[in-house]
Amino acid sequence: MLAIAFLTLLSIFVFLFVGAFVAKRLFFPHLSFAEVGLKPLVTVAAQGVAYLVVLAFMIALVERGRGQPFWRAIRWNWPSSWLAYLLGGCVLSIGLQGLAHFLPMPKELPIDRFFQNAREAWALSFFGVTLAPLLEELFFRGFLYPVLVRRLSVAPAVILTAIGFGLIHAPQLGRAWAPVLIVFLVGVVLTITRAVTRSVAASLLVHIAYNGTISAMLFVATDGFRHLEKLNQ
Repeated sequence: MLAIAFLTLLSIFVFLFVGAFVAKRLFFPHLSFAEVGLKPLVTVAAQGVAYLVVLAFMIALVERGRGQPFWRAIRWNWPSSWLAYLLGGCVLSIGLQGLAHFLPMPKELPIDRFFQNAREAWALSFFGVTLAPLLEELFFRGFLYPVLVRRLSVAPAVILTAIGFGLIHAPQLGRAWAPVLIVFLVGVVLTITRAVTRSVAASLLVHIAYNGTISAMLFVATDGFRHLEKLNQ
């Protein structure tokens, strides 16, 4: 798992560097390299390519080490009642957004820079319901949780997996305790879903629906991402 984490960080760094170099040469010749690297579209594109590389590495690692198909080895187990998990993710998202109103949430977060225009908002929303939840579920619920539950027990494995899930999101949340707590609670629900159903696909469906509901609420609140200034009102 350390190899996967290291490859993820390295891949993001390499592809961010390459993406910033290409974008500067083609689209932003008058901006500094650092400014181009901070462009949300460059960041999302680099992270997306990096995640595809990590996914390929995960598949190769598991199939070579265990001698069985990747999806079976990680307990993918597509659930028959998949709509119920999507609905559960929607309910979870709405419920935790309601809880957030009672917490001291910062007025501005680093992730807000991804909502400066409609293209960036669409890019982040698409990423948030595709590669992001897929890779996070594979790592946390497909790799990390099974290791922890074998060495500890279910309850500590759920908590530790959720803590790790919260910590990787902390930088984009300004490391403020209130939004990180919300993500930690999401991690708890996702890991419990994985533990109860023995299905990574089930927790992925909840994760997709959770992220998708947030994007849908932002879409409605900003008139289809056309008036993103409403987010600051």
